[in-house]
Amino acid sequence: MKDISIYFRPLEERGAFEEQSLGSRFQKHSEKGFPELSTGIAIFSCPEFRRSEFHVSKDEGHWRKRLYELKFGGDWSFSCFDLGEVIPGDTIENTYFAISQIITELVKNQIVPVLIGGSQDLTYAMYQGYQQLEQLLNLTVIDKSFDLGEPDEEVKADAFISKILMSRPCYLFNCANIGVQQPYVRKDDIDLFEKLFFDVCRLGEFNADFKRAEPLLRNTDLMSIDMDAVRRSDYQGLSNTPNGFYADQICQIMKYAGISDKLSSIGFFNVAHRAEAGVEDALLAEMLWYFMDGYAQRKGDFPVGSKKDYQRFIVHLEGQEEDLVFYKSPRSDRWWMEVPYPPVKGNQYERQHIVPCNQEDYEQAMKNEMPDLWWKTYQKLH
Repeated sequence: MKDISIYFRPLEERGAFEEQSLGSRFQKHSEKGFPELSTGIAIFSCPEFRRSEFHVSKDEGHWRKRLYELKFGGDWSFSCFDLGEVIPGDTIENTYFAISQIITELVKNQIVPVLIGGSQDLTYAMYQGYQQLEQLLNLTVIDKSFDLGEPDEEVKADAFISKILMSRPCYLFNCANIGVQQPYVRKDDIDLFEKLFFDVCRLGEFNADFKRAEPLLRNTDLMSIDMDAVRRSDYQGLSNTPNGFYADQICQIMKYAGISDKLSSIGFFNVAHRAEAGVEDALLAEMLWYFMDGYAQRKGDFPVGSKKDYQRFIVHLEGQEEDLVFYKSPRSDRWWMEVPYPPVKGNQYERQHIVPCNQEDYEQAMKNEMPDLWWKTYQKLH
């Protein structure tokens, strides 16, 4: 593993922690040295806001204090690391480069990077880490808007997805947005998402049935969270958004994200820093806790490779050449559907043509109705 310690500023010593607290479990980057990394979760922060419209005060580290005070779960057997703070480069491009190198090395070594931003344009830097791995990926964004931007404009906190789409080679297979609110979305952006067969779970749809988001999270490699997606009453963020997720809802999303076997990196952006610890720091700490708790409960049942232990359901739709094939995991009772792709594509789509779904998708197929998720995935594979 390459030395990534050069990109970090060590943490200040915080003294002893209670035996059952997270503070006692984390292996920290301090003046004594950089931790020896192994499979697990590695948290780090980056105070980079040069591409944001908001002026953000210094990160006082209150969220770390709140996180360290929380108790770890009884069944947590993975390693926890706190790598400290990424040192911003002289230019924004230098910061992007540092983050991309960190993401590449951690993901390659089966360590889940958890980045506490910084503005949301750092999502682009995280994506660049996957480019170096030459890995197709699914991006899920928790946000009130799509943050597409224009193809010819520079990467910004609210305009980075177009830059990812225009990068060559492009390794973005799918982009999903959870929590989008209609007043903040241009019609052109909606049209583009539909044209690209991307997935959208609007805030109202999530509120009607929060389980709609679970298959999207289960199909995610890289997750980007705008903390302003949480409603103002629950999180005093950088913007004044009256609607959004409740605190318990965003924690449920974090639990789903942690459980996802496929998810290999996550970023929390537009984090509000205060001079004194407040509810913002406490909520971020709880979100991290629920993500870690989900990670501890991963089932390892994403059906890649042998599927002999899975229940297999074949549904024939009238007028369709292709039968629909569904799988149900015996470990978790979760569902997937198989979407065929041309053999000439080789194995580059091996991780993409088995798509997480709900039982409702199977029931819809049984009514001779094509699930929208199957059709959109089929279009992207061909």
